[in-house]
Amino acid sequence: MAEHNNLGRKGEELAKQYLESAGYEILDQNWRFGKAEVDLIAYQHKTIIFVEVKTRTGNAFGEPEDFVDTEKQALLVSAADEFIELMDFNGEARFDIIAILFDKQGNYRLNHIQNAFWPDPY
Repeated sequence: MAEHNNLGRKGEELAKQYLESAGYEILDQNWRFGKAEVDLIAYQHKTIIFVEVKTRTGNAFGEPEDFVDTEKQALLVSAADEFIELMDFNGEARFDIIAILFDKQGNYRLNHIQNAFWPDPY
């Protein structure tokens, strides 16, 4: 398996552990709809949270969260809409990013960005 895939899986597992320790219930992981994949779908305080996890080993080209571009956001929104419809959910929803940056020694910094973006209604 490619090294970047291993890094991504490691980041997703760290993000999942972080969310669970913060009291979130994990509803699903790597949920797919069409071309979109939602890394983690969590639930807390009557809110469904769609989480994109970005893991990097350096920030020379930007912080991990900088790589969630508008195209990725649109894919996440379409997947979230489908998930909400399938679950017949009528509560609040939000989109978070968990950015994980590893250093050369294997230490990492985790940045949880709540309400990282919201779909443009137009």
